[in-house]
Amino acid sequence: MVCHGCYDAPCQLKLDAWQGLERGASKDKVYDGTRLLTAKMTRLFEDAQSTEQWREKGFYPVLGESSGDDSDDLMLRMLELKQQHPLPAGDILPASFDLGLDRNQQCPKPDEFAGFAKNYPLWGMPYGFPGLQSSEYEPLALWLRAGAPGAERTAVTPPQAEQIQKWEAYFNRQGLREQLVSRYIFEHLFIGDIYFSDLAGPVQFFKLVRSRTPPGQAIDIIASRRPYDSPGSDAFFYRLQPLRTSVMAKRHMPYALDDARMERWNELFFTADYEVLKVPGYDADVASNPFVAFRELPVEARYKFMLDEAQFTIMGFIKGPVCRGQVALNVIDDHFWVIFADPDQIDPEQNADFLAKESANMRLPVPEGNLLISLVEWRKYANGQRKFLKAKSRLLDKLTHEDHTAVDFDLIWDGDGSNDNASLTIFRHTDSASVVKGLVGQTPKTAWVISYSLLERIHYLLVAGFDVYGNVAHQLETRRYMDFLRMEGEYNFLLFMPEDKRLELRNFWYREANPEVKAYVLGKKAYIRAPSDINYRTSNPMQEFFRQLEPRLPGASAPRYQPSNPQFAKLQRLRGRSFSLFPDVSFVQVFDTAGGESIYTIIHNSAFLNNTQLFQEEKRHLPVEDYLTVVKGFIGSYPNMFFQMPEDQLDDFVTAIESVQTEADYAKLVDIYGVRRTAPWFWKMSDSFHDYYQKSAPIEAGVFDLNRYENR
Repeated sequence: MVCHGCYDAPCQLKLDAWQGLERGASKDKVYDGTRLLTAKMTRLFEDAQSTEQWREKGFYPVLGESSGDDSDDLMLRMLELKQQHPLPAGDILPASFDLGLDRNQQCPKPDEFAGFAKNYPLWGMPYGFPGLQSSEYEPLALWLRAGAPGAERTAVTPPQAEQIQKWEAYFNRQGLREQLVSRYIFEHLFIGDIYFSDLAGPVQFFKLVRSRTPPGQAIDIIASRRPYDSPGSDAFFYRLQPLRTSVMAKRHMPYALDDARMERWNELFFTADYEVLKVPGYDADVASNPFVAFRELPVEARYKFMLDEAQFTIMGFIKGPVCRGQVALNVIDDHFWVIFADPDQIDPEQNADFLAKESANMRLPVPEGNLLISLVEWRKYANGQRKFLKAKSRLLDKLTHEDHTAVDFDLIWDGDGSNDNASLTIFRHTDSASVVKGLVGQTPKTAWVISYSLLERIHYLLVAGFDVYGNVAHQLETRRYMDFLRMEGEYNFLLFMPEDKRLELRNFWYREANPEVKAYVLGKKAYIRAPSDINYRTSNPMQEFFRQLEPRLPGASAPRYQPSNPQFAKLQRLRGRSFSLFPDVSFVQVFDTAGGESIYTIIHNSAFLNNTQLFQEEKRHLPVEDYLTVVKGFIGSYPNMFFQMPEDQLDDFVTAIESVQTEADYAKLVDIYGVRRTAPWFWKMSDSFHDYYQKSAPIEAGVFDLNRYENR
C-alpha cells in the first residue's frame, strides 16, 4: 500500500483493498498533463462492479487464474524476482532505477513477464526498496499460491447500524428545505471519512454516497463524475457506506457525526426564518455554481457550516483522492497561515443579494473545454474577478465609512471562543501539501484571510469540481483560476495592514511578477480604501499582527506541534541556501534512555519570487530564503527521508543540520543519522512509524506513501 494506494499507483494497481488486487493492473495512466480528451474513469468500487467489467476496461490480472500454475501469477513472480535479484550493493541505487513520479512505467502482462524479467532483473517488488524478509515473503507467497483469498470485512456493529439508520433518515427527509440542505451537506462531505464519535470502541469509517436504493437495502452507488452532477431521473437516496479501502494518510479526512453535530446543523439551517420554493436542477451552469444552486440557503449558515470544520474544508484541496496536486498546488507558497472573516461581523459577502448579483463575476471554469477556449476564457475570468473585487471594495468602503465599522481584529473569526479551526497552517511539499490547526513555524511570507465566497469557490473549484481524469484544458483553467483565489485571500489580508505598508508587502510577495497580475492584489486605483484600525508600532506589521492576534484565537499557539528540544526551536529561526538541500518532509525518530521514542517532522520550505506562473518554478526559486520548520509528531503524508538516533545525539544532529553547506555535507548527515531506501532495516523502520502514528493519533492516522522517498 505504501507504493500502490491511490490514483497514481504504478500501473493503476491499487493494493489498499483486496478488490484492487483482484481487479489487476492497466497500462493506462491516470495522471497525464498532456491529454486533449477527458479520460474514462477507473475509480475502484465505482466505475465497475465486477472483475469482468474491469477486464472490459483494459485491466489485466495480477493473480493466478489457472489452478496449480504460478506462471500467470504476476504478483507472485514480481515478488520472486526481487528475492532472486536483491538490490545491488551500495547506499545509493544506480541511475538504472527510475524513481521519478512521471517515469515511463513498465506494466507487463503475465505473458510479457519473461521479457520484463530479462530486461529489468532488479525491478522486482517492492520496486526500488529492499526485498521482504523470508518470514514475510513465505506466508505471502503461500497466500498467493492459494489464490489470494479475501477476508470478510469488519461487520457493522448494532450501535453503528443504529447511527446509520438515524443519519440516513436525517439526510433523506422530503421537505424542500431539507432536500436542499442535504444536497449542500453531501456536496461538501462526499470526500470525507465519516465516523460516529459518540460510539466507544474501534473507529470505523464511512462514506456519504448517493444510491439508487433506499435505506435498508443494499447500496447501489450512483457513480457520477462530480458530486453535483445529475443523479439521474429516478429517485435517489443519501446513504452511509462502510469505507472499503484501507486508510491512507494522503487522502484520509476524518469527519465526526454525533448528536452535537445534528443539533448544530439544525440550529444553522432549520431555525432561521426562510423558505425554499424549489430545489434547483442539475444543469451545469446551476449545479457548478453554489451561489446559484444554494441561493435560498442562508449565507451565514453555509459559511458557519464550513467554518465549524475549517481544517476539513481546506483539507479537501490539500489532500483528497487526487493524491498528486501540483496542478493546484504550485499556485501557493510552501508555508502560509490562514485565518477567516468573522461571519457575525459586517461583511459584503454575507449579503445574499450581493452574492447573487456578483455570481456571474464569480463563476467557476466549466468542467469540460478545449485548450483554445481555455485561453480565451481566462481573460473572462480575469475581468470577472476584477469586477468582483471592485464591487466588494466599494461596498466595504461604504460599510466602513457610513456605518463606522472598524477594520481591526473584531473582523477576524475567533473560533466562537473555543473552536481551534480559527487558524490554520498550510505547508506545500512540491506536489502534495498538509494543513494543520494553529499558527505553526516562523512567520511566513504571506497569509490569507478567507471569506465565505472565497472558501466556497476553493471547494467547488478544487474539490467538488476538479476531475483528475480531465483534459489539459480543464487542468490549465483550474490552475489559472486558483491564481485569482490566492490573490483574493492575500488581498483580504492586506486590508489589515497599515496603509503605507500594503504596496510594499504586495511587491515583496510578487517580485518580478507581471504588473497586470499585481494589480489584482493591489492596483493603481487601490481597491482597498478602508484604513486599518490596528495600532502598529514596529516595522514588521505582519509579525506584529499575528503576535497580537494569536491570544485571541483558540489553539493558535499549536502546542501539539511545538518541539520540546530548544535546539529545534533555534533551527526554526534560521534561513539560508543550505536548507535548500533538504527534502520536503523528513520523519525523525528519537529514542530515550527509558526505551521510549519521540517523533518529529522536519519540513523544508522553499522560497519563490512569486507563484504566478504554471511552469519554470525552479527559475523563481530563491534558495537563500529557504527555511525549515520542525514540529513534534507527524506532518506530511509522503516522507522523503527517515532519520533516527538516541536522545543524547539529538543536539549533535541539529548542529550537523546547521553545518550543511553542500550536497556532500547532506550525504554525510544521512550517512550518520539517515535511513536510506537501501537499508536492510528499512521496512522495520517504516512499520515503526506507522505503529506510532496509529497509537498516538488513531482517528487521523493512515498509511504513509513512500513513492517520493529519496535516493541520495
